[in-house]
Amino acid sequence: MFIDQDLTHEVIGAAIEVHRVLGPGLLESAYEVCLCHELRSRNIPFTCEVPLPISYKNIRLDCGYRLDICIDGRVVVELKSVEL
Repeated sequence: MFIDQDLTHEVIGAAIEVHRVLGPGLLESAYEVCLCHELRSRNIPFTCEVPLPISYKNIRLDCGYRLDICIDGRVVVELKSVEL
């Protein structure tokens, strides 16, 4: 499956807007809330904190993994921030 370039362009634009407004040095959770707000304002469908089980010997196990944001069921966004 190929990702629509318009979708990725919009997602990157939303992330850049959040970074432009907030700047560096905040907690990952702050960027996540603001990015979700920005995606919502652009009418981009997404889900936050999506559980991601692993498969071990054909058994699905919940290990507490979560995707930060899943956009339109096609793009996974994992946010990272660093200390200044």
